[in-house]
Amino acid sequence: METKEQTSKPIPKDDRELVRSGMTVSVHEKVVDVTPKGEPRERIQIFTGMVLARKHGSEPGASITVRKESEGVGVEKIFPVYSPLIVRIVILKKFKTRRAKLYFLRDSKKRLKEMK
Repeated sequence: METKEQTSKPIPKDDRELVRSGMTVSVHEKVVDVTPKGEPRERIQIFTGMVLARKHGSEPGASITVRKESEGVGVEKIFPVYSPLIVRIVILKKFKTRRAKLYFLRDSKKRLKEMK
């Protein structure tokens, strides 16, 4: 009697595959600093903001655009999702969206409603 092999996707170690536009995420990125002595020092820097867009789906070159307001100034960073410099991505909140790209949040005062 043949047994059916169960094929299941591996459980992600973080939320990289699940990130979509409209989510508030925390991106942990490796940054290399140089000390006054000239020695390289590695640390993890956390960038927390809303995902405006995810490009190229789940392929190796996928990227996300994350935006936050820092002291009244909007700051955007584009992160390659599967880069070895990205230690982990954590989803903090999910918002209801009807668009794939949320570029209107750059200059609009509209806010998204949180999903329950």
